[in-house]
Amino acid sequence: MLITCPYCGPRDVIEFTYQGDGNRERPDPASQNFEAWNAYVYDRLNPAGDHNEIWQHSGGCRAHLKVVRNTLTHEISSVAFARGDHGSAARHKAEDKA
Repeated sequence: MLITCPYCGPRDVIEFTYQGDGNRERPDPASQNFEAWNAYVYDRLNPAGDHNEIWQHSGGCRAHLKVVRNTLTHEISSVAFARGDHGSAARHKAEDKA
């Protein structure tokens, strides 16, 4: 399976580390709601079809990525940075090549 890192380009999945479900909402860290924390830690959906996931390019630029992957075919339909604007990183990469 290939994942196209927005910074490094297409790379084999061996360079990436799965970080978890991209749809989950973490409870407020100050919350003492046992049911909410129990659901966050243990309850998992097993969707068939497109699924939002978080991956880290651990063998490359170390960026966290939002990936939409079909769980039946493993086809990846989109990849984007998980947080913030990484435009400055892309500019530095272009400058390094010049």
